[in-house]
Amino acid sequence: MMRWLAIVALSALPALSLAAPTGIPGVSTAGSGEYSVSLQLLAMMTALTLLPAILLGMTAFTRIIIVLGILRQALGTGQTPSNQVLLSAALFLTLFIMSPVLQQTYTDAVVPYMNDELAFAPAVEKGFGPIRGFMLKQTREADIAMFAEIAGVKAMDSADDVPFPILMASFLTSELKTAFQIGFLLFIPFVVIDLVVASVLMSMGMMMLSPMMISLPFKIMLFVLVDGWSLIMGSLAASFHMGAT
Repeated sequence: MMRWLAIVALSALPALSLAAPTGIPGVSTAGSGEYSVSLQLLAMMTALTLLPAILLGMTAFTRIIIVLGILRQALGTGQTPSNQVLLSAALFLTLFIMSPVLQQTYTDAVVPYMNDELAFAPAVEKGFGPIRGFMLKQTREADIAMFAEIAGVKAMDSADDVPFPILMASFLTSELKTAFQIGFLLFIPFVVIDLVVASVLMSMGMMMLSPMMISLPFKIMLFVLVDGWSLIMGSLAASFHMGAT
């Protein structure tokens, strides 16, 4: 567990450094000279409260939780599965997808830093490399170009020149677009079932009977027969280039 915490903390340091102050002057006291107060540590601990949002915005979690939420809406099962179940499934699938990236981060940055083979700044740079590579692989060039134009950044000769704020905004935008594309494809078979049931009820004159009540068992049966959960989880994992770093 401590190993994964070390990977996560080191991977998030570049993002946290955007919100943390760059320097805190020392405080002078009469007769005791000048000493440094640990305000930087306090600022860093405050910035750590942003860690969940930062990590979720840099991993596969966004796409997964949106697709699972759309799937629940398409099935029409209300709050089943519950939000806690969907979040748990999304978190564990995210850990599975990100494990090669986190493993490389641990090998390239955390271990050398803990063995005093790398200084802090080079360790952070090396640790952020696999995460950055993962984000670039999932990000559309059109989204990067759009945010670069908004930010007024023009000269980017390679992917390494993309600034982190632009990359993160582009990555989130690409993930949202991909998630809704997958959700649209998931909705189609369930909408067809709803249309067929509604047409049958109308032809039988049962206009007062809710089509959703009749179509729900058929949608659940179809989803179970095709082993829907395995297909969804497998397809979501395959939609990421897990070998890319």
